Amino acid sequence: MNVIAEIENVIDIEIAALQSLRQNITDDFRRAVEMIQRCEGQVFVTGIGKSGLIGQKIAATFRSTGTPAVFFQAAEALHGDIGIVRPEDLVLAIGKTGESSELNTLLRVLKKTGMPIIAMTSAPGSAMAGLSDVVLDLKVQKEACPLNLAPTSSTTVALAVGDALAITLMKGNEISEADFARHHPGGQIGRRLLLTVEDVMRKGDENPIIGEDATIKEMLIEMTAFRVGAISVVDAGESLVGLVTDYDVRRVLESDRPVFHLSISDVMNDSPETVEQDMKAASALEKMRARTKPTAVLPVVDHEGKAVGMIHLHDLIAAGL
Repeated sequence: MNVIAEIENVIDIEIAALQSLRQNITDDFRRAVEMIQRCEGQVFVTGIGKSGLIGQKIAATFRSTGTPAVFFQAAEALHGDIGIVRPEDLVLAIGKTGESSELNTLLRVLKKTGMPIIAMTSAPGSAMAGLSDVVLDLKVQKEACPLNLAPTSSTTVALAVGDALAITLMKGNEISEADFARHHPGGQIGRRLLLTVEDVMRKGDENPIIGEDATIKEMLIEMTAFRVGAISVVDAGESLVGLVTDYDVRRVLESDRPVFHLSISDVMNDSPETVEQDMKAASALEKMRARTKPTAVLPVVDHEGKAVGMIHLHDLIAAGL
C-alpha cells in the first residue's frame, strides 16, 4: 500500500464532497439562518453516533460566536431530558441517512410542540427530513471509507455547514470583538482580547520615572534600583519628555564624553515610542516585535501624555501572551 497516495485520496474525496456542497447551496440555508435568528430560546443540536460528536462541536461553535446553543443527546432525551426543552427553542438535527430510530422518535415528540426543526442530512427523502421544517441537503454521495460505511466525508461536510451557519449568524448579529471576548475569558484567546496594557504594566511605586532636572548620577541609581533596563524622563507635570535605556547609557560610556558632566537630556531619547494604558496588551507586544529594532521595554502614557507606567516584555510573557 502506498500510504501517501491513500492519504491524498482520502483528502481528495473529502474536498470533492465539500465542493459538491458548495455547488448546491440552496435557499434552505438562508431560511435556516433566519429561523435561528428568530429563535427566542436556545438551539438544541442533536444527533446519534458520529453525527452526535459533530453536533457537540457545532453547538460549542454556536455558543462561542454568540448563538445560545446546547448539545442534546437524543437517547437520553427520550428518558427525561426532554423536559429542558421549551416551545421557544429550536432543534438542529444531524444525521446522514436520516433514519435513526432514536433521533426520529425524539423529533416526532418535539414536532407536536410546534418547535421548529432544521435537519442536516444527505437524504432529503428520509423520515428525519419529513419531520423537519427546513432540510439542509449535504449532498454527500461517497464516504472516504473504502467500504463507504465509516462517517468521514459526511461528518466533514456537516462540520463545515455548522461553521458556516455559526459564522453567518455571528456576522448577522454583529458580534464584536468585545462580545467574543466575553465568551472566551479564559485561555490565551481571552488574554489577548481582554488584557490591556494597564493590567500588566509597572505602575505607581514600580514605575521607573525621574525628573528631567535630576542628575545623571541620580538617574543611574534609579535605573539600577528598578531593574527594568530603562527609565522615563518627565517634566514638572509628569508628562513624558524622554526615555533612557541601558543602550543609551552604554553608548555614552563607550564615548570619551565625561558622563557625570552631562545632563539627562544629553543621554535620553527625546521622542521614544510609547503605548497608551488602554491599548490591548497583545497590541503592545506586537508593537515591540514589529519595530525595525525590537525592544523589550516601552513607556506607557495616558491620553494627556503623562508617564503612567512602563511595560516590559517579561511582563507580557508572564501574563501568558
